[in-house]
Amino acid sequence: MHDARVATYMLRDDGTIPNNGRLPLLAYVGAVDLPDSDPPSAFEKLFTSNGWGGTWRNGVYPFHHYHAEAHEVLGVASGSVTVLFGGEDGVTLTANPGDVVVIPAGVGHKRVGTHGDLCVVGAYPRGQAPDLRRAGAGERLYALEVIPLVALPTSDPVHGIGGPLLDHWVEE
Repeated sequence: MHDARVATYMLRDDGTIPNNGRLPLLAYVGAVDLPDSDPPSAFEKLFTSNGWGGTWRNGVYPFHHYHAEAHEVLGVASGSVTVLFGGEDGVTLTANPGDVVVIPAGVGHKRVGTHGDLCVVGAYPRGQAPDLRRAGAGERLYALEVIPLVALPTSDPVHGIGGPLLDHWVEE
């Protein structure tokens, strides 16, 4: 692990995807030096040791979706993935091995491309479990009520307590 540049993106409600009006999407470029052997396990151990659990290995869905009841972290273990965050007028980012993206509750995400043998590791803050929501009026109304109630994590998924997430995600 080494110091990563953290880019922030504020994504507002676009009328279809609620996004999160108070917490920015965080992209940690080159956050983790991955081992040659079983790179996904490095993310699993790191996230778990920093209080983010429910880890999984897979990719990113190719349709707009979001989690109203949980924040999510994604670490790219192999390949690369291009994701559209925040709905059709959002921001498109490409993540490579060692990159980490922290997605606040409500922020839409959709895979728009991959390269190589993609493996993404995901996790959620302790005590949170993901729900799968899609763009739509019924989903959005529920989400607008629930998103502000999702607790802030107590630690950064990469750097632990005192990490940059805690500087960017603060109570209002």
